[in-house]
Amino acid sequence: MKLSLFDYHLPRQLIAQKPAKPRDSSRLLVYNRKTKKVIHDYFYSIGKYLRAGDVLVLNNSKVFPARLWGRKPTGGKMEVFLLKKVKGKIWEVLIGGKARRVGLEIKFPKGLKCQIIKKLPAGIWHVKFNFGGKRFENSINKIGVAPTPPYIKSASNLKDYQTVYAQKTGSVAAPTAGFHFTKSLMAKLKKQGVQFEYVTLHVGYGTFQPVKVSEIEKHKMHPEYAELDKDTIKRLIEAKRRGRRIVAVGTTSVRVLESLIHRPHGFRGWINTFIYPSYRFKFVDAMITNFHLPKSTLLMLVSALVGRKNVLGIYQRAIKKKYRFYSFGDAMLIV
Repeated sequence: MKLSLFDYHLPRQLIAQKPAKPRDSSRLLVYNRKTKKVIHDYFYSIGKYLRAGDVLVLNNSKVFPARLWGRKPTGGKMEVFLLKKVKGKIWEVLIGGKARRVGLEIKFPKGLKCQIIKKLPAGIWHVKFNFGGKRFENSINKIGVAPTPPYIKSASNLKDYQTVYAQKTGSVAAPTAGFHFTKSLMAKLKKQGVQFEYVTLHVGYGTFQPVKVSEIEKHKMHPEYAELDKDTIKRLIEAKRRGRRIVAVGTTSVRVLESLIHRPHGFRGWINTFIYPSYRFKFVDAMITNFHLPKSTLLMLVSALVGRKNVLGIYQRAIKKKYRFYSFGDAMLIV
C-alpha cells in the first residue's frame, strides 16, 4: 500500500499542547464498526459504552526523562535523546545539533558526560556515559526533561506526560491513550464490573519513527521491550473464552496482545510487530486510542481495525467538530 494513502491535513490549531484537566474531561468519539454510527461524548462517560465483563488492557510502562541537554567542547548546545540501554554505560540515542561525529564528548550538568562511539542507520548513535547503574539513573532524574514530541511546543512536566497507573520505568514516549483515565474513573468502572489487566511495552523509537518508504509493507519497526506474564495471559484467554470483550487501551497494548497472547508461559523480550491494513485481529475486540499523525504506523494500526477510508472519514468529522489531536488530544473508542 502507498504511504500517501494515509495522509490527511490537520489545522495546526487542533494539535493539543496541554492535557485536558481533569484528564477525563477530554472529548470522546465513539465509533461502532457494525453500524458505522458515530457518537460524540466526553471520556468521563465512557462507562456508557462499556459493560460488565469487559476487559480493559492497559500498558503500565512509565516514562523516564529521556531528553538531555548538554554542550560540546566548543560550547555549542546539543540534545541527546535516550532510546534504550545497550549494555553497561552504553546507550542507543538520537543526537540533535551540528557536528555530530564519533569521538565527540558531550558534557551535561551534575558531572554527567558521554562520548559518541558509533554511528548506526536511521540517525541513531551509540554513546558511552561516564556513569552507570543507579548513579546514572539518579543523574537523569535530576537533569533530564520529559520527552514530549516536537509538535508540543511548550515544556511539559513528567507528571503530565504520564498515565496515572504507570508503574514500570522504560518508555521514552508515553502510551497516550491512557492519559484520559483518572483514578476515580477507574474505580467507577471497576464498580460497574469492568476488569482491568496490565501489559508492558516500553515505548521506544519504533512507535514514533517516521515511515520513509513509499510502500508501507517495506517499513521495519524498531524493536521495543515488552512483558506479558503467564497469569495475565491465563485470565485474558479465559475472559475471551467466555465471550467477554477485550478492549485494548492504546496501540501499544494492541501490539502486545496480538503478538504475545498465545505464549502460555509468558514473555519478556523484544518485539517489532507492525500492524497495517490486511492484518486480521486474533484477540482484540475493541480499542481506545487517540487521534494520530498522518502517515504514522499508529494510524495504520487503527486503519487495520476500522478500515483506512473509514478512519480518514472519522478524522475529517473530528476535525470539523474541532477535536484535539495527538498525544495530549482527545480520545476515540472503537467497538
